Amino acid sequence: MFGKQQDPSRTEEATPKRVKKQRAEGNVPKSAELGKAVSLTGGLIILTIWIGPLKRALTEVFHTFLDCSRVFEVNAENIYALAVEISFKIAYMILPIMLFLAFLALVSQRIQVGKLWTTNIFKPKLQRFNLVKGLKRLLISPQTLLRVIKSLLFCIGLSIIPAVVIYKEHEDFLYAYYETPEGIAAYMLELGFELAKYSLVPILLIAAFDVWQSRYAYRESMKMTKEEVKDERKQAEGDPKIKNQQRKKMMAIAMKRMMKQVPKADVVVTNPTHLAVALSYNAQEAPAPIVVAKGAGYVAERIKTIAKEHKVPIRENVPLARALFKACEVGDMIPEELYKAVAAILASIWRLKPRTHKVQPQNTMR
Repeated sequence: MFGKQQDPSRTEEATPKRVKKQRAEGNVPKSAELGKAVSLTGGLIILTIWIGPLKRALTEVFHTFLDCSRVFEVNAENIYALAVEISFKIAYMILPIMLFLAFLALVSQRIQVGKLWTTNIFKPKLQRFNLVKGLKRLLISPQTLLRVIKSLLFCIGLSIIPAVVIYKEHEDFLYAYYETPEGIAAYMLELGFELAKYSLVPILLIAAFDVWQSRYAYRESMKMTKEEVKDERKQAEGDPKIKNQQRKKMMAIAMKRMMKQVPKADVVVTNPTHLAVALSYNAQEAPAPIVVAKGAGYVAERIKTIAKEHKVPIRENVPLARALFKACEVGDMIPEELYKAVAAILASIWRLKPRTHKVQPQNTMR
């Protein structure tokens, strides 16, 4: 089929990012035949609507020339005045038609490409100056063959239909001999409208096919390989390797920050070997003890090592260590159901080594 993707590796539909990028460069699906069909249809409509005022304005122009021809004095001022008057009348006749057609052309383009304003299409591209590719695209490409077929269909349609209409009307041509000039003009206009009306049928059909085909060819040309889709996803989401490295750095920074809090802890509750949770309690800062550090495996060993270096008490309590590790994150206060167990440990420590700057747990933790 015309416009089908020739590269078998390009099997994936274009991503929104690719479509947006191509739109920014002015690459959008657009049918040339639709503009022609809309212009011809609009021209027929506006002529049908404007035929009365057009006839009156044209009659006034002829009257101006014919009535003034006897008394018209040829000089620069009269010629200038006559030219201005005729120009305004011609503008009155033509401008509504031209503005209506321009409006329809704008609407047809807007319907096809949407809201798009870009100057990138005017930027020079070196590949456009490739003579070999240009000749190949001009002479042997499927798109060239399609354009030839559409042109042939236009020629056939616009030849056969007028011929059929005129053949049906040829018997009435003799009666025109007895008509007035106004009658002949009316008959010719009526016949012209009929010819235009029937000629629009193949034009509209070809335009509808061209709209569909241009969009199909655009979608096929925008297809991507699986590798391109993966690369684009990596760019959008970030390279997994880089993200992993960043995650490691963040974890290292968080670990370093957490380890700095271990010397300030009041106690480290352990599993005893797999888990370690460091707690700090100051009633003036928080109503309950806060988890300042926690970890499992290597991190737990590191917490215990730092605690030993700074003489922070270490207590083994398997159920409490597991409950604290599961229920709390670093910076959280311990849950209410663990108050008594933690208060008992802190009380035992403070009995052995009182701290004047701490408030005793049994006074505030209920």
